[in-house]
Amino acid sequence: MADQTIPELTLEPTATAAEMPQLTLESVPTPATPAAEPEKQEAAPVKLDEDMLTDEEKQAVAEFAKKIDITDSNLVLNYGAAAQKSVASFSENALASVRNKDLGEVGDTLSKLVVEVKGFGKEEKKGLFGFAQRQKDKLMLMKEQYSKAEASVDRITKELENHQVTLLKDIAMFDQMYELNLKYYKELTMYIIAGKKRLEELRAGEVEELRKKAEASGLAEDAQKYNDMVNLCNRFEKKLHDLELTRMVSLQMGPQTRLLQNNDTLMVEKIQSSLVNTIPLWKSQMVLALGMEHSRQATAAQNAVTEATNDLLRKNADMLKMGTIATAKEAERSVIDIETLQHTNEQLITTLDEVINIQREGAAKRKAAEQELGRIEGELKQKLMELRS
Repeated sequence: MADQTIPELTLEPTATAAEMPQLTLESVPTPATPAAEPEKQEAAPVKLDEDMLTDEEKQAVAEFAKKIDITDSNLVLNYGAAAQKSVASFSENALASVRNKDLGEVGDTLSKLVVEVKGFGKEEKKGLFGFAQRQKDKLMLMKEQYSKAEASVDRITKELENHQVTLLKDIAMFDQMYELNLKYYKELTMYIIAGKKRLEELRAGEVEELRKKAEASGLAEDAQKYNDMVNLCNRFEKKLHDLELTRMVSLQMGPQTRLLQNNDTLMVEKIQSSLVNTIPLWKSQMVLALGMEHSRQATAAQNAVTEATNDLLRKNADMLKMGTIATAKEAERSVIDIETLQHTNEQLITTLDEVINIQREGAAKRKAAEQELGRIEGELKQKLMELRS
């Protein structure tokens, strides 16, 4: 849905940014402001014209187009350069964000948590020393193990919470980057439409007048003026084509930013699950195990050795089954679902296919433009010769 605020168009390099993207003929980048997300077209090719603008934006573009002077070489050189630099800076920031973040640390922390949970209750030592440990009171041994495991789990929990805070900040940052990229995309779109509008007016007006004047006068200087104006139009058209390429880069950054944000979101969800489910469940099971051991000792004090032994074996079997099942389930859990990986892979492939198709179409258009320019140049040379004869 397009932003309803009318963009303020300016040729001043020090003008402040409005709510909507601003157009300027200076090379200084304009401040970042939110912009509306353009509607996506699935199959039909997108036609870059005023139909994608609001009435207010059309009026702003029309007024701005009148200020474009293609005879000013510096203006043509810097036309849209501010938006192009903003897109380049945006790409650098996105790359830095990915390069400076190592999600492998989160995976290592989660793996440590799994090891601690799985390791509880296992016999730590074997041999003579292990035999001596087994002779100790079972309850005291469990308490010692629980204390050690609890300290490790608390430390790991703190690490996970720190990772979660960092990832949440990154997710919010990607939202800001996405909105900023939309602003650049709209800015480039308005630059291109304004330039094409001005170019169309020149070719239909001033260029045509110069052509007729050269044909009528037969003077070489008039033919040269016509030729110079045609060259200026072609140069400005090439500049608009460069802006279209930058606009496509900005368009691609949208889904790429969302892919990065989605990866962070999945990891945050995994950490959240560990914090609110895995760790509390593990601690409750440890308390249950200690309580069960208290009951076993009270029962053993009142029953015969055989009955106490049988009761202990049954309880140990139950505990072993419960622990083994819980451990197996945790070990089989994936950090990221395969469906999610399939989805992100399909989206990336679709993005790459669209880029390739756009590049092919661009190459075909440029080739056709080169042929057309050659034909125009031939006609111009022929006409100049006719004027001199």
